[in-house]
Amino acid sequence: MTSIEVSYGYSLIELTIVLGLVATLSAIAAPPLLTNLDDFRTAGAVRHMSARLQAARMEAVLRSADVALRFTTAAGGYTYAVFQDGNGNGVRTRDIQRGIDRQIQAPERLPDQFTGVDFGALPGLPPIDPAGSPPGDDPIRLGSSDISPSAPWAPRRREFVHPRQTRCTVRDMHPRRVR
Repeated sequence: MTSIEVSYGYSLIELTIVLGLVATLSAIAAPPLLTNLDDFRTAGAVRHMSARLQAARMEAVLRSADVALRFTTAAGGYTYAVFQDGNGNGVRTRDIQRGIDRQIQAPERLPDQFTGVDFGALPGLPPIDPAGSPPGDDPIRLGSSDISPSAPWAPRRREFVHPRQTRCTVRDMHPRRVR
């Protein structure tokens, strides 16, 4: 009787072909996946800022006092922190500088929580309000101030904060209500 040799496994040529196909498909799929990842980060940052504004409003209700989210320019971007009114006239930059309106939460930076995302606006955007001025270099447009006030009795205002992706082509991102 003759014995039959049975070999298990794959040849080196078969493994090389399969690895080549996997490398090619990965190279084709990677750029769209990275673009989608940037889009998801930007959308997450918009939701995060919406939640921060809502949390400031809830803090105002809880404390029965005016509370505001203040945006400041820092090295490499913007920081934002929550302040409480200390003298009943609303949160004002002058009162913050004098120590009357106190900070109630630590400052945060958007890029610390969402890699590759920061505040920004595309150059040449038209004004949001026809009578107003265009965003220009300032991506945070809160009327004439850098403070977004929340009072326990006030109706909700529409804010315009523009997060932007820093590593790829950008689109104008307006915050919207997330349901």
